[in-house]
Amino acid sequence: MKKNSDKKIEEVLTRAVETIFPAKDGLKKMLKEKKIRLYLGVDPTSPRLHLGHTVPLRKLKEFQELGHEAILLFGTFTAQIGDPSDREEARKPLTLNQVKENMATYKKQASKIIDFSKIKIKYNGDWLSKLNLEDVIKLASNFTVSRLLERDMFQKRLKEGKEVWVSEFLYPLLQGYDSVAMNVDLEIGATDQTFNILVGRKLQEVYNKKEKFVLTTPMLIGLDGRKMSKTYNNTVNLTDSPIEMYGKIMSLRDELIIHYFQLVTSLPLEEIRKIEDNLKRKKINPRDAKSRLAREITTLFHGKKEALFAEKEFNKVFRDNETPFEIPEIRIKKGNVNILDLLVKTKMVSSKSEAKRLILQKGIRINKAIQDDWRKIIKPKGGEIIQAGKRKFVKLLKS
Repeated sequence: MKKNSDKKIEEVLTRAVETIFPAKDGLKKMLKEKKIRLYLGVDPTSPRLHLGHTVPLRKLKEFQELGHEAILLFGTFTAQIGDPSDREEARKPLTLNQVKENMATYKKQASKIIDFSKIKIKYNGDWLSKLNLEDVIKLASNFTVSRLLERDMFQKRLKEGKEVWVSEFLYPLLQGYDSVAMNVDLEIGATDQTFNILVGRKLQEVYNKKEKFVLTTPMLIGLDGRKMSKTYNNTVNLTDSPIEMYGKIMSLRDELIIHYFQLVTSLPLEEIRKIEDNLKRKKINPRDAKSRLAREITTLFHGKKEALFAEKEFNKVFRDNETPFEIPEIRIKKGNVNILDLLVKTKMVSSKSEAKRLILQKGIRINKAIQDDWRKIIKPKGGEIIQAGKRKFVKLLKS
């Protein structure tokens, strides 16, 4: 194991850390004394990752860089059940093929954060699929129903008259068994996983007579101040283009600037504190701080060259009120077409109802002119530039 300074260990146990169970001092002592085995578990339930997913991934990488044995565990078995954490209703079950498809895209996206050649990869289907009924009953005998019902989301569902399924009771037990199967010293997870991770802490003590430390990372707040979720359309996805990523960060609420600097960037803490102080003293404009943040984040996932181009593109459109340098082009047949059909055909919107809503909100422009009549008939001549919202552009070419 690499020799590490107290300062480096302290930063790893402080930055982007919510809670350490049972105590930070105990984990710090163990890190200095031996090489530990730790893991981060992920259920590949979706093919798309957002910035919120990168916070615990970055933490796993930090421990690996300290010289510890870091494991990224794919929940190939648990993903088929569905984690009830922070869910108002049960997740829809996934097939193993769906899980494998999601996992393939997850690896590609996560490789922007971690080096897979330096991280061990494991799959909990390798051991959970081998448990028999006797094993599961023995596992369940370590917890009471009343203890499992303490979960906030279960209490909320019961009050609202919604169902809580037996499979959801089993989920934290199976996830907890991962700690036993890998015999780990530490588990990392976001705060919404605290209950599941603590179940694993107890099972590690019961089965292996060993204490497992727990480190939770904060949840990254979405662009609009709510929980980051595709439901709220407030995510910054790792699959976003550099221009999309930069533009989304620039739409971030001012009070979240430091939150993002701390959790998503590699900027030194001293520099972040200086930015925070300058914002409080109004020595810098929040827009300038966001420009720095957007550039830092876009560089992390797309490189410096793409980040600088995205910045120029953003300033050209939003500061200088000009059209972008690069605009997608689409050919359209000759003849008259209703504006709603035109917007759908050019894929500026997903439906006529969305097109109508944007027109009524004055969110559609053709050659910079606001369109406010959803019944309007358009006769494209070629060369028209359509703008939907602030960031979507398309240029019409006559076929």
